[in-house]
Amino acid sequence: MRLFDEKTLRKLEQLRSIIRQEAPGAVETISYGIPTFDLNGHLVHFAGYAGHIGFYPTSSGIERFRGELARYPTSRGAVRFPLDEPLPVGLVRRIVRFRVKENAARRKATS
Repeated sequence: MRLFDEKTLRKLEQLRSIIRQEAPGAVETISYGIPTFDLNGHLVHFAGYAGHIGFYPTSSGIERFRGELARYPTSRGAVRFPLDEPLPVGLVRRIVRFRVKENAARRKATS
């Protein structure tokens, strides 16, 4: 039994690949019941839904890129990328890089 159609699976795989490229040292896990990448703490989460891909770069990731995310539905720590539009690859890369640096700085400050 498949949970997602081919279109959704391709987008989830694309998102996972982007995250792995931008955070090669991150560990893949499941947290809050969804795929999660950890690197010096939770980095980002993501999940597939009926009409969108949910991307969860924490509230700081959303706030930092609020202007670029303005065309997508957002909440405090989440953004919804519609399935009928291309994934914003460059934006996702920048958000993941930001989160990697943010987590590294936080870890350094508490060491």
